[in-house]
Amino acid sequence: METKETAADERPARSAEEAVERLREALRGVGIVLPSLRIDPVTGAHGHPYALVDLGRCNIGVASRLAAAVRAQGGAA
Repeated sequence: METKETAADERPARSAEEAVERLREALRGVGIVLPSLRIDPVTGAHGHPYALVDLGRCNIGVASRLAAAVRAQGGAA
């Protein structure tokens, strides 16, 4: 039986911190910085297994670049 190796960025993140860091790196790779990107302090408290990621606030320029990056990857308009 042949097994396919899963790249680190293809498997689900193992922690909220890992998920946030992966998202930060991916966004940085397309020239986007979300300064407020973080783990939600309420749901992330005490290592809650279903912590939410708070994308934070951004200006119109960043929002436009983010939409363009998603569209370029085949995402919805």
